[in-house]
Amino acid sequence: MDANSLNQLIKTRRAVFPKVYNGKPISKEVIQQILENANWAPTHKYTEPWRFKVFLGESKNQLGKKLGAIYEEFAGDHFSPMKYKKVSQKPVQSACVIAICMQRDPEERIPEFEEISAVACAVQNMWLSATAYGIGAYWSTPIYIQSKALEDYLELNQGESCLGFFYMGYSDIPLTEGKRGNIEEKTKWLE
Repeated sequence: MDANSLNQLIKTRRAVFPKVYNGKPISKEVIQQILENANWAPTHKYTEPWRFKVFLGESKNQLGKKLGAIYEEFAGDHFSPMKYKKVSQKPVQSACVIAICMQRDPEERIPEFEEISAVACAVQNMWLSATAYGIGAYWSTPIYIQSKALEDYLELNQGESCLGFFYMGYSDIPLTEGKRGNIEEKTKWLE
């Protein structure tokens, strides 16, 4: 890949939401390659803190039901039937859902924020890979992500936490053009 192709890939990446996925399946080989690319994210002291749980087929339906139930419990008096439906349907609408998890270094040799950052870099690798394959993707971190019910459902290990869900699916809708402010307004050159 040349630098111009990489620049274009980065500028093309978008959040593509499950409601516009077209139902076309993603092959396990492509999912495996996307995860392999995630595995090459930067990692301080080689802790490689990223952990993934892949939901395909019927497991997506079960995940949707579980997320709906957790939302209902969490929302209490603020329960919204529309939000419940949206939360429950996102996994079903997706070709693949990946729980994004982080395994904290048991020795805590580095600050936790560095391990969270490493997982975020892994997700960026996944997102860019999905874009290159023509797959829409979306990282969602619901407010109730740290609920005990979700931890139990995902069978998280000691020191492992869930940082969200990565929804993927093909879409027939053209990507919108990206918008970013001028980098010069966000940069200070020191010489």
